[in-house]
Amino acid sequence: MRPNLARMTDNKTALITGANKGIGFETARRLAELGMTVLVGARDRERGQRAVAGLRERSADAHLVLLDITDEASIAAAAGDVSAHFGRLDVLVNNAGIGNASQPPSQQSLPQMRELFATNFLGAVAVTQAFLPLLERAPAARIVNVSSSLGSLGLASDPTSRIADWNALFGYSASKTALNAFTVRLAHELRSKNIKVNSACPGYVATDLNGHQGLRTVEQGAAIIVTLATIRESGPTGGFFDDAGEVAW
Repeated sequence: MRPNLARMTDNKTALITGANKGIGFETARRLAELGMTVLVGARDRERGQRAVAGLRERSADAHLVLLDITDEASIAAAAGDVSAHFGRLDVLVNNAGIGNASQPPSQQSLPQMRELFATNFLGAVAVTQAFLPLLERAPAARIVNVSSSLGSLGLASDPTSRIADWNALFGYSASKTALNAFTVRLAHELRSKNIKVNSACPGYVATDLNGHQGLRTVEQGAAIIVTLATIRESGPTGGFFDDAGEVAW
């Protein structure tokens, strides 16, 4: 099933973590084009300000939110600022993430794996929990967790799949598998509150994360994120999608 795109405007506010560059910046640009106020989540003030300036050059209503998703105090301060200035949040895109040295399961460095989980999984959980009261104030909030097909156990266990032999990226893949589990469980928890939660796979996009070796552009990668951030009331929740449709868990 392919999610339906709805243009949600009318003073909608969207926070995108890691939005000062790459897929996050492109997502912010696209949501601003749809009429949303975009909040650029960035841990570095200077880089965040440059991103906001770039968006405003395109007439976007963009604002910087200083946010380090691995720092609970930073997350709490950001949630307080958004509450004070905007009152609610309609869209949360958990985009910020990292990669590190590629290693197979038998050799994966535990310190590196802890770092991956602290950012790619626990960071997204912490941000979501902190901003959930603001999302609950919106009439139809949307949460998008930016995942990866590498986090799919279904694809990894299929010897014919394109990722079956990608064991060298175990730590990163496992952090995305955990993020997908969060998507499923949170979506179930929030069904009665009209908040939809989905995972998005942007594909192998050329970004800093992979040394710009990816085969897709940020414009292509951001498309499914924007789709899930703006799905209609009849759209799915608790799903995992890429451009082609549903991705196996």
